[in-house]
Amino acid sequence: MFVFLSKFLPLLVYPLGLASIVLIIALLARRSPRFRTSLIVFALALLWLGGNRWVGYSLARSLEWQYLPPDNLQPEAVIVVLGGGTEPPLFPRTDVEVNAAGDRVLHAARLYRDGKAPAVLVSGGTVSFLAEEEYSPAQNMADLLMLAGVPEEAIWLQGNSENTHDDAELSVQILKERGIQRAILVTSAMHMPRSVALFEHQGIDVVPAPVDYTVTQSGWDALFSPTPQSFVINLLPNASTLHLTTNVLKEYIGMLVYRLQGWL
Repeated sequence: MFVFLSKFLPLLVYPLGLASIVLIIALLARRSPRFRTSLIVFALALLWLGGNRWVGYSLARSLEWQYLPPDNLQPEAVIVVLGGGTEPPLFPRTDVEVNAAGDRVLHAARLYRDGKAPAVLVSGGTVSFLAEEEYSPAQNMADLLMLAGVPEEAIWLQGNSENTHDDAELSVQILKERGIQRAILVTSAMHMPRSVALFEHQGIDVVPAPVDYTVTQSGWDALFSPTPQSFVINLLPNASTLHLTTNVLKEYIGMLVYRLQGWL
């Protein structure tokens, strides 16, 4: 039930979901034109703010830039890669594919080839009521790692998790069983603050190796030193920025819920 509620309830407070609820209430509020107008204005403002590039980029940067790529990454006992970067080989796909977070797997393979660790722990399971078919994200990541040259015997699987807390808890169990107290952690930059806090709360020191940055230095500079044309474009909301803002809110809500649960 917790997993279901953790997936369902945030949909009601993300910009698109909340704006939809407010607009439905506005449709029902026929006897109060002023109240109805206020609701419509609020919903439109919510969508405009959520889809505004200045707002979305500022929120994303507040998470992503907490951990920047290390200048000189020292070798550790293992590289831990969190799931979310692959798509299963379901028809009409002919093989495992990577999505926007696929840099996690590619970076882990690069670190292994560079001699940063002798093993890679891939962590990721499925949420049963959301899965199209039964598959293993951990195995999908392992398949891609082997295509990238990581030998099968160097890959450890953890495929029973349903959320980031499970990723950390079950991965930590494997690490402690092997006497490991420190690891390189690979995940998306936006996901890194919550992930680091979870691992360290359970007694594992991690060296963050973030990837999949949305906000770059040049993009940030251009956003706040716009040309007249880009200024006009930035004023208008867009779907990609609304998606970005939603992902940021997902992380902040996740951290709040995890703190209330005592997991951070």
